[in-house]
Amino acid sequence: MTSLRSVIEESDTPSGKAFDFAIQGLIVLSLVTFSIETMPGLSPSWVKILRVFEVITVAIFTVEYVIRFWLAKNKISFATSFFGLVDLIAILPFYLSLGIDLRSVRSFRLLRVFRIMKLGRYSVAVQRFHRAFIIAREELVLFFFSTLIMLFIASVGIYHFEHTAQPEAFASVFHSLWWAVTTLTTVGYGDIYPITVGGRFFTFLVLLVGLGIVSVPAGLVASALSEARKLEEK
Repeated sequence: MTSLRSVIEESDTPSGKAFDFAIQGLIVLSLVTFSIETMPGLSPSWVKILRVFEVITVAIFTVEYVIRFWLAKNKISFATSFFGLVDLIAILPFYLSLGIDLRSVRSFRLLRVFRIMKLGRYSVAVQRFHRAFIIAREELVLFFFSTLIMLFIASVGIYHFEHTAQPEAFASVFHSLWWAVTTLTTVGYGDIYPITVGGRFFTFLVLLVGLGIVSVPAGLVASALSEARKLEEK
């Protein structure tokens, strides 16, 4: 078990580093094949080849996940960790036939390359981001729920003003939710927009609120990062 742990969990040994880079390469190949599968007009032979490759990669990732879980000293911590959840989510739909393709989630596994290459400054940066999130956690959670409330109010408001004038575009509060999202985030695709005086004035108010919704999280994170850096210096 000790030799197996040195290969799977440790990147200091030659065998461990080779294993990690092999897994990283396999992840990149799986992401490339996933992208190729989305191309139109693929021949049946190519579809079959890509499918076989996916089965092989899922089998390898499954064995790797089981071994990592088996070697983990605290199995619950491993299963609920970021990489543990990413590894599980990336392979679980294949076995459950959920009809949801989550292979793109594997791209997050490439973050392990920073640990493999021992890029210390990136590790410090990641720790700083984590510390900043802890500092601003309460504010971010409160802001998130406040944003959900504002989305609902904006949907109800625009439905009240525009439903009669545009019964198809604003058929219900749920239909109006798309307008609320694009307006509060200041994206404004222009696919649906108000035509009544009340609706336009209400949109103006929502846009003012939207500017705050875009800027507040950035300010919170920047302030928290600055505080985290000060704590490091101390």
